[in-house]
Amino acid sequence: QVQLVESGGGLVQPGGSLRLSCAASGSIFRIAYMAWYRQAPGKEREMVATITSGKSTNYADSVKGRFTISRDNAKNTVYLQMNSLQPEDTAVYYCNAYDYVQAYWGQGTQVTVSS
Repeated sequence: QVQLVESGGGLVQPGGSLRLSCAASGSIFRIAYMAWYRQAPGKEREMVATITSGKSTNYADSVKGRFTISRDNAKNTVYLQMNSLQPEDTAVYYCNAYDYVQAYWGQGTQVTVSS
């Protein structure tokens, strides 16, 4: 089992920045990759960024060049640095981990971009 706890969400003005953190605990040695997803009101959950154990990354087209996913293996933590935030980035952001058997989810953290 893997437990994920997100933090770092909040209210930010358009053009601003936020950094989300996801602390993993439990059977973390089994994790193949981690990811950030988001879900806006009335929309389906969508992948934002992924990072493998070897630190290869992948991004949704809508966030390329603005968001950066990274991981600190010593702290068992994954980060999502979000720059140039826009109102359409408003959503609940979820941390995700996959260990070849199942996917695990955090509780989510709200990000609101508004003036």
